[in-house]
Amino acid sequence: MTEEAESKALPPPSPPKHVPSGSNRSPMARRGFGTKGQKIQLVTNHFNVKLSSTSDHFYQYSVALFYEDGTPVEAKGVGRRVLDMLYTLYSSEMGGKEFAYDGEKTLFTVSPLRGTKLEFPVLLENLSSNRTVRGGGSPSEGDTKRSRRPPQSKSYNVKINYATKIPIQAIFNALRGHDSEQFHEAVRVLDIMLRQHAAKQGCLLVKQSFFHNDPRNSISIGGGVVGCRGFHSSFRATQAGLSLNMDVSTTMIVRPGKVVDFLLENQNAKSIRDIDWMKAKRMLKNLRVKTFPSNLEYKIIGLSEKPCRQQMFLMKQRNADSPSDPIEITVSDYYAKYRNQELIMSHDYPCLDVGKPKRPVYIPLELCELISLQRYTKALSSLQRAKLVEQSRQKPQDRMNCLMDQLKRSNYTADPLINSTGITINTACTQVEGRVLEPPKLKFGNGGDLVPRGGRWNFNNKTLVEPTAVTRWAVVNFSARCDTNSLCRDLLRCCKAKGMNLEAPHSVIQENHQSSRNPAPARVELMFEAIKQTLPGPPRFLLCILPERKNSGIYGPWKRKCLVENGIVTQCIAPTRINDQYLTNLLLKINAKMGGLNSVLSVEHLHSIPMVSRIPTIIIGMDVSHGSPGRSDVPSIAAVVSSRKWPLISQYRASVRAQSARCEMIDALFKPVSPKEDEGMIRELLVDFYQSTPKLKPAHMIIFRDGVSESQFDQVLNIELEQIMQACKYLDDNDWNPKFLVIVAQKAHHTRFFQPRSDVNVPPGTIIDTKVGHPKNYDFYMCAQNGPIGTTRPTHYHVLLDQIGFSPDDLQELVHSLSYVYQRSTSAISVVAPICYAHLAAAQMSQFVKFDDMSDTASSHSGGGGAGSSSGGGGFTQIPKLHENVCSSMFFC
Repeated sequence: MTEEAESKALPPPSPPKHVPSGSNRSPMARRGFGTKGQKIQLVTNHFNVKLSSTSDHFYQYSVALFYEDGTPVEAKGVGRRVLDMLYTLYSSEMGGKEFAYDGEKTLFTVSPLRGTKLEFPVLLENLSSNRTVRGGGSPSEGDTKRSRRPPQSKSYNVKINYATKIPIQAIFNALRGHDSEQFHEAVRVLDIMLRQHAAKQGCLLVKQSFFHNDPRNSISIGGGVVGCRGFHSSFRATQAGLSLNMDVSTTMIVRPGKVVDFLLENQNAKSIRDIDWMKAKRMLKNLRVKTFPSNLEYKIIGLSEKPCRQQMFLMKQRNADSPSDPIEITVSDYYAKYRNQELIMSHDYPCLDVGKPKRPVYIPLELCELISLQRYTKALSSLQRAKLVEQSRQKPQDRMNCLMDQLKRSNYTADPLINSTGITINTACTQVEGRVLEPPKLKFGNGGDLVPRGGRWNFNNKTLVEPTAVTRWAVVNFSARCDTNSLCRDLLRCCKAKGMNLEAPHSVIQENHQSSRNPAPARVELMFEAIKQTLPGPPRFLLCILPERKNSGIYGPWKRKCLVENGIVTQCIAPTRINDQYLTNLLLKINAKMGGLNSVLSVEHLHSIPMVSRIPTIIIGMDVSHGSPGRSDVPSIAAVVSSRKWPLISQYRASVRAQSARCEMIDALFKPVSPKEDEGMIRELLVDFYQSTPKLKPAHMIIFRDGVSESQFDQVLNIELEQIMQACKYLDDNDWNPKFLVIVAQKAHHTRFFQPRSDVNVPPGTIIDTKVGHPKNYDFYMCAQNGPIGTTRPTHYHVLLDQIGFSPDDLQELVHSLSYVYQRSTSAISVVAPICYAHLAAAQMSQFVKFDDMSDTASSHSGGGGAGSSSGGGGFTQIPKLHENVCSSMFFC
């Protein structure tokens, strides 16, 4: 078991929620079930769990580990080894009771221990971590001392104190709809038991997922990174009772093996001479290696300043009678003279430092191997992500078979602790009944209607429902290999066929060959100089051809220059193969950005959407996107989009701000700066709704929130919704009291649905609101999209509040329909369009300021077309405001 494997314990209980005074809302109860749609029999990856006793308790104890001198143990990863040894030595003193340990500071038993305060000394021998002997800081010292000492050992003092007891009855109460904190604690105990069961098998643990050290589970994605396939398991309360939810899970690990081989692959270097050692130092820090032939394990803290043949250290020598003066020797000479190991390839390269900051211990690279199951937590490149997605796909039946096999191999019935709880896990999947909703009819130009088939449609022989006229435009080419004349000719032809009036471009501006050697911002500035010299006036639209499809450094500076400084709509492309399908997708984006509509729902056109079309209604989508893992200096980006031009529900605008890193709750929805002035995001969107609609205020506000967990639902209702209500009052405190519908959409869950004995995914439009839903709260699963490859991931919708009064069928039909109004696609998407748009807006505006290149003082921004100062609180740069010409556009489409 590695230290990395222990580094991820269960997350601590969530901090106290700050609820504004006067608001104490909680998620609403289910109002009923839907009935529309064709019934379909499905199975799901939930396994029914039976509990034989309701009168027992789980007993919780706090665990504290100390060294011999009384210093608390801070190192992660040692806890399980100490507690395992404790049970081996003192099981009789503990009454022979097995316990579930969370890897950090808590353990649980099924019946009480003997006494409320227990203390045990534990001696741990042959530690697999930090095996270096502390001393003069050289490999020789460790070697000479090791030969005269018994195997390394360390003494600990373990204090176990009774904390509380948790009634198992709380689980049964929750299944009857009486949720409580004790239920969550009881289920947490069961989850910890599963984690401990996996830990005993030597698995890497990552939250509620576990990963075996089996090369057959590896997916190579390049850069020395391997996708490791494992399994997620957690207990959930459902309408059908307690269930074990199991699913396939993947985490990133460092490829085990020789350190040199890893560095070559990580940096895509041909030989060791080409390695960037500063990058190597950052990449290797805190990874664990095994040395050979000694087979000892160490943690890397850095690299030596000099290569092996030059790096000196003081080697203390012990003679038979008395120690002699230390001698200075190089690492290479030491290994040749005292270890009889001639270094082959490490002479001219740094050593690994596996000691302490002030007491280095140097080991040559060629004598070290990275151990297995070490997590890789840095951000993946676009190519790595694409490889991971492609290689980790599983057909539905393959996935189900894999889960069934794993449940049998896990053999939970053989675990004495799990057995002592009276748990019985059914090995058969839960059967559920779903319903397949009819797809909504779509309306195109010239009165054309179409019912999508299989969640898809196309524009063959159809025109756009509201095409725009694009005049005064040009093409700019940043040194991309592209036949621009052919591109323009084909684009004009395609636009004409779709009813869109696209004039011939005023000109095609090619980047100067010498300019391409400049940094990206300079290239953009030079291109705009060329635009001003070439065009008679500011263009309305610019088609930008980029040289790279992914990660082009020009993209961010170009978008900022166009949308912020000049108010010009722009579309970037990096074409590799141009055909009619590519051109159609391109013009769909251009038309939407220029203010047009590609298709709308027929019920939208006929003003017949229940609770929406007859009463002024605004639909809002909210999302927060965070920086790369481990980047606490990069702010999170909050985006809110809203519908405009009611009774339409297919056209949106966005407001985007920055906030503290990793903060999920949006804090800029309401920002009063004076008694009459509010610079918050909601006011900006409400004003736009009022101006784009015939001077009407929304009587209904439908809010879709993405990216929050169940533990944050109360915060959505009592913090974010409260801000929205305050913004409404601030705008008009008289007779305007809109009604709210709040729905959370979750994609980060592990429930999947399968057609029995079929390799085909569930049909698009499948909805499930029975058996696996919450026993009390209002939720349902929906698979709106067509899943041609892999296994379809449903979206889990939670209705937190409904003041409007939708029936279950009308609400589910609305959610389903909103997957068909995504203007840049000709297929139903997996989640409602407002949430997708919010995600796109946050991603695009985060490109305006390259936070990854900023100093540690940088951390927030604001803007997105709304009011916003040039600098934000907390000492960081604001995202700039969009130009007034484009702030209401679907620039993110």
